[in-house]
Amino acid sequence: MREKKVLIIGINYYPEDSAIGLYTTQKAEYLGANGFEVSVITGFPYYPQWEIRDDYKLKNYLVRETINGVKVYRSKQYVPKDPTFVKRIMHLLSFTFGNFINLFRISKPDIVISIIPFTTSGLLGWFLKKRYNCRHLVHVQDFEFDAAIDSGLLDDNRRKVIKILQRIERFVLDKADVVSTISYGMINRLKEKTDTSVYYLTNWIDVEMFSHNNIGTHKYLKSDCFKILYSGNIGAKQDWDLFLRILVELKKVENIEVIVVGEGAEKAKLLEGVKHYNFVKHFNLVPYKELPQLLKSADLHVLFQKANVIDTVMPSKILGMMASEKPSIVTGNMASEVAKVFKDSEGGFYFSGNSVNEIIDQIKILKEDKVLCSNLGMGAKKYVLEKYSKNKVLDMFIKKLNEF
Repeated sequence: MREKKVLIIGINYYPEDSAIGLYTTQKAEYLGANGFEVSVITGFPYYPQWEIRDDYKLKNYLVRETINGVKVYRSKQYVPKDPTFVKRIMHLLSFTFGNFINLFRISKPDIVISIIPFTTSGLLGWFLKKRYNCRHLVHVQDFEFDAAIDSGLLDDNRRKVIKILQRIERFVLDKADVVSTISYGMINRLKEKTDTSVYYLTNWIDVEMFSHNNIGTHKYLKSDCFKILYSGNIGAKQDWDLFLRILVELKKVENIEVIVVGEGAEKAKLLEGVKHYNFVKHFNLVPYKELPQLLKSADLHVLFQKANVIDTVMPSKILGMMASEKPSIVTGNMASEVAKVFKDSEGGFYFSGNSVNEIIDQIKILKEDKVLCSNLGMGAKKYVLEKYSKNKVLDMFIKKLNEF
């Protein structure tokens, strides 16, 4: 029996080693190690710095590579240094049109998996489905347009553009054979958008990476203070205004250190906001192999999400925070699925975005109670081990593919 040929289409891939790029890479390589012939159509690595990596800048417009047994086809997309609304649309279009060429450079696939974002990855997958009569699975990592609508910050012209893109999104979803996404809240939203069969494919965490006892302390978190860490993308989906309000109160607390490890579109603005706080430090993102050491070296993790966006995203960074066996404080919409995760796991605390005093009080309690921190951390790790371990999630996904 010959190997099934799987083609994955998505903007993010190795050597990007965070967020969607990490998951797409691990998915492709896991399939390749378990009996599938895997190819990927993608862009040039640029995220989260919003700049094409130095080692790719001088490469040709179209690049073909083989990485860990996976054939990778790239087209060099436009990447804006300051990703405004218009420039993001140009970014999306340049990826789409460039990789249309790559559709003619691959052999006939049995299954095409389109990763959203971008929705136009689904258009490329639909084209291949029509051409080869192959199966098409659309996987939604992020409802890229819903978040923009929910924010309420769009003017009339931008709203019209988003509405056009949402019509493309509906077309893509309706024409797919199966649509998967990463949370039950997002599944409910999918069912409002399409009648196509929906499949739950959560993000995952390689918990074993966090299980080495001699993992050591990361160089960014060597102090004896109570260390509060945010690690991840510094983007518009996080509530940085709340973060700055928290800092105003934390400066009154002794022996506290706040460490931000990340890059992204809001980085310059955030660094300007924290420059007068000597207890706040910033570092660029660490390589994926350092992430367990970084996360385990913190005393407390924080993630402040905007409360007016509900269940359009399921932050993957939460799984790493919980796997590190340290407590977390997360904010967002109280009706979200993430709130339920923290209630069920008893691995930390979830607050609304207006809970500055409650958050500060909880930080003070955790700072003084190491036993509570330890109990919360153990609960968090047990929860992700049971529900989000890498092999368990991807083995179930392979079973689904084999039913195609």
